[in-house]
Amino acid sequence: MAHEELKNSTIFPLGKKVEGNFIGDAYLHMVFTDASPLNTAIGNVTFAPGARNNWHAHTVGQVLLVTGGEGWYQEEGKPAQLLKSGDVVNIPPQVKHWHGATKDSWFVHLALTPGETEWLEPVHDEIYNSL
Repeated sequence: MAHEELKNSTIFPLGKKVEGNFIGDAYLHMVFTDASPLNTAIGNVTFAPGARNNWHAHTVGQVLLVTGGEGWYQEEGKPAQLLKSGDVVNIPPQVKHWHGATKDSWFVHLALTPGETEWLEPVHDEIYNSL
């Protein structure tokens, strides 16, 4: 999907390119940042094909709501899960994980992230390319 097509197919704006803690091109549009009443930030994250974030964990956990494309979610020590539009991932607190696009598809999700994020090492090509 071309960049312009993607921009027209997403629910929320594409946002700004993310710098740091990602491999490949990823974009973030903060949908909700007010602390009350939900006590969670909500970001629309868009990954270009092959893009993914680093391993990381959340102090309070995270929920992903997949709104477009296909992507991967993997917890440390477990097999990766293929995600598609409509999938929901409930990530418990302090679970080391990563998520990102498949090699040939854009991937878009809303990330509900209360608390802090601890960024860790990159997801190396050997792990990603084995999927």
